[in-house]
Amino acid sequence: MTSLSLRQLSKRFDNTLAVDGVSLDFEAGSFVGIIGRSGAGKSTLLRMINRLNEPTEGSVVFNGNVVTDLQGKDLNQWRRNCAMVFQQFNLIGRLDVLTNVLMGRLTSVPTWRAMLTLWSDADKLEALEALDRFGMAEFAAQRCDQLSGGQQQRVAICRALVQRPQIILADEPIASLDPRNTQMVMDALRTINQEMGITVLCNLHDLDIARDYCGRLVGMAAGKVVFDGAPDQLTPDAVKALYGIEAHEALQEAPGLHLQPAPILSILPSAQVH
Repeated sequence: MTSLSLRQLSKRFDNTLAVDGVSLDFEAGSFVGIIGRSGAGKSTLLRMINRLNEPTEGSVVFNGNVVTDLQGKDLNQWRRNCAMVFQQFNLIGRLDVLTNVLMGRLTSVPTWRAMLTLWSDADKLEALEALDRFGMAEFAAQRCDQLSGGQQQRVAICRALVQRPQIILADEPIASLDPRNTQMVMDALRTINQEMGITVLCNLHDLDIARDYCGRLVGMAAGKVVFDGAPDQLTPDAVKALYGIEAHEALQEAPGLHLQPAPILSILPSAQVH
């Protein structure tokens, strides 16, 4: 069942067309990787879905409601329902882990209560359960700026989770992490998707990670969608359309990538595609 639709979505910054007429449908409960080189429009696309960037043209529709028309409380409700996870975590370093997670409840509690940090026992329990699910409960009282990058990203995911969203938009969530923390963060997102049924749209640079975790890949280049399909359909010619380079060159940027050779590219030795 389709729950989120993008209809001819475009975004222009001065003379730069960052996203160019993108139309996509996302089924509820799917895990979609959005791939492409830097500057392809991936982050701008996610930020328009969440309304952090306003589209120049086009619309976002969720369950029949036009998201791009929402204002005030309705817009705040959408942002709660469509949580963001950022590359730079966006945590408050001097505050403890539990308080940072509870910030995900800000749109659901009265402002005065949030400002006085008068969180209910139910809110605290929900935050602690989220932390426990991802192995972070023991750090609840620790300052966030004392955590590793991977730990901070898991805290950010917990913060998004207590918003009780239907969609999580993850914008390069593993870009600054080492391989071990990369796996832990991606495993956390997969758990949210598979066990909780939350739709995950995730911007990724690493093609091998995208193939391993995502059921569908959307490739962008110069603001346009140039690939949309299952991971095993990401052939060398599709990689060239995405990155403007041959498949064996792409492997230097994403070691370990496994591509299916395209029949029309028989000149490319299969030994180079591994």
